[in-house]
Amino acid sequence: MKKVVVEEEVVPVTTVERGDSAASSAIWAIAFIVIVGMIAAAVYYSGILKRGPATHKVNVEVAAP
Repeated sequence: MKKVVVEEEVVPVTTVERGDSAASSAIWAIAFIVIVGMIAAAVYYSGILKRGPATHKVNVEVAAP
């Protein structure tokens, strides 16, 4: 009885890309810019970054008649 050995070259199957394309990167970059802009606007309009009104001292003389 003869033994037959068959060898085949196994070609690796490429999987579907996991979002590493240029279009996906561009979408994520735009989304990141929008989110950072929204956070910056919320911080700015909350008053954290705004300066308060400057206080001025005024000398006033009050004289009674």
